[in-house]
Amino acid sequence: MEKIYDVVGMGELLIDFTMNGKSDQNNNLFEACPGGAISNVLSMLSKLKRKTAFIGKVGNDQFGRLLSDTLTEVGIDKTGLVVDDNVNTTLAFVHTFENGDRDFSFYRNPGADMMLTEDEVNYDLIRKSKVFHLGTLSMTSEPVLSATKKALKVAKESGCMITFDPNLRPPLWKSLDDAKAAMEYVFPYCDLLKISDNEVQFISGKEDYDEGIQYLIDKYHIPLIFLTMGKDGSRAYYNGKRVEKPGFKVNAIETTGAGDTFCGCAIHEVLNHGLKNLNEKILGNILTYANAAAALITLKKGAIRSMPTPNDILNLIKGEKEKDDDLVK
Repeated sequence: MEKIYDVVGMGELLIDFTMNGKSDQNNNLFEACPGGAISNVLSMLSKLKRKTAFIGKVGNDQFGRLLSDTLTEVGIDKTGLVVDDNVNTTLAFVHTFENGDRDFSFYRNPGADMMLTEDEVNYDLIRKSKVFHLGTLSMTSEPVLSATKKALKVAKESGCMITFDPNLRPPLWKSLDDAKAAMEYVFPYCDLLKISDNEVQFISGKEDYDEGIQYLIDKYHIPLIFLTMGKDGSRAYYNGKRVEKPGFKVNAIETTGAGDTFCGCAIHEVLNHGLKNLNEKILGNILTYANAAAALITLKKGAIRSMPTPNDILNLIKGEKEKDDDLVK
């Protein structure tokens, strides 16, 4: 089947209610931001002129309609979006602390994204894509767990490059053992893994990031792994090489979606170069580009609608290079 899509993603599509100041009565105000890790990644890819499509489910309610309209707005094909008349759209409330840490409260028991069945998945979208992207939020419970496993097998059989960001959210799991099992199910399929510092510690049981990554490489033979470390930057592990680049210093107001933005840029660049044609220089450039994009998204709220443009990303990189050049003089 002809590969007419660059990336097809399957997973959650939800509303992130992010804190937005106080009312006159000193009550917290929340802004309803369309989101979900998979759709954020696809939105960044669409900004980079990639052809993308989403597979998932929303409720037949005002939030589901907002999300459907948002996919259209940001250029993501919604052929694979299913609408459920019986279950409401998933909601997440995000509380951001002064130090930048976040606390999530989910209204998802059940939420529409959990109720996607095997029979409702548009597998031809996957067969027509160069890349299939997923996370673990579509593996927290049935029926979407079985649907995700079948989609993963179809992707492998269709020759897709499989990209995976676990996006661990402990409140959504009945037990963290289940979360670990879901991650371990996907790893053997995985061609490109984007994983955060706390996730690699969780899955490997090792405090040292390099040791944790080596555990994954030895056990699952994942060709390319990107490790994100928040404001401290990121690393790439590929064919025995380890490359690290620092993060960009910005006055962040909201970090939701930063990892997804990084992931979208990384997938885009790997599509440009090919998974088998990477070297240390290319890996370094990928990290710098993705770090810059991730920094920029933290300056705005509502990741899916706020993805940086290629010019924004290049300008930040250029500005940082000019600062470094001035320091050398």
